[in-house]
Amino acid sequence: MQTQIGTHDITLVQAKQQASTVFLAKVFNWMAAGLTLTGVIAYLVAASGMARVLAASPIFFILVLAEIGLVFFLAARIDRIQPGTATGLFIGYSALNGVTLSTIFLMYTQASIAATFLVTAGMFAAMAVYGMVTKRDLSGLGSFMFMGLIGILLASIVNFFLQSSSLYWAISAIGVLIFVGLTAYDVQKIKNIGEEGIMTQGDAAIRKGAIIGALALYLDFINLFLMLLRFFGGSRD
Repeated sequence: MQTQIGTHDITLVQAKQQASTVFLAKVFNWMAAGLTLTGVIAYLVAASGMARVLAASPIFFILVLAEIGLVFFLAARIDRIQPGTATGLFIGYSALNGVTLSTIFLMYTQASIAATFLVTAGMFAAMAVYGMVTKRDLSGLGSFMFMGLIGILLASIVNFFLQSSSLYWAISAIGVLIFVGLTAYDVQKIKNIGEEGIMTQGDAAIRKGAIIGALALYLDFINLFLMLLRFFGGSRD
């Protein structure tokens, strides 16, 4: 009897691990699709010369506000909207972010942007693997990182008026640590969602869960990239 219970437990663990792996793959696929779309649009807008026009126009700030609104709307209404709508909003956000990020080509060389992207990808992958394999509960880390995120947002607003270079670099360094930590936390959270049975809840729940997970990791990656670009980006000036 004990052997049978042990075998059943092992089978259940394996089933959870397999479900989690499948769900993580869906999340990472959507995240990769979003990043690809963002990168292609950013490059095309910059190459067309529209980035320079956009940077000098108040439309830029309107687009940034629209991005923030899309993120909050998607996160708040993910349980009530249709999977197709959630997917469309994520794709729309990725495209819109590509437009606004095209302005980085005005500040940094293409070579330094590409190099920073590779560094970001390496750091992100390392922390993603850590989040998947660690036995440590990272929920406490996530709460701490979220408080740190609020802190750097407030500090960034203050520094908008102070224009302190010391505070700028401090925010950048702390920002890197925060988004590295959030990457591990978010991956572990997504892994746990997969193990808790979302793969048995139907296609709609799976799609929406994958989209919201992809959005979280997409934001971690983009923000880590922008923070690292402050250190590794080669200025055009």
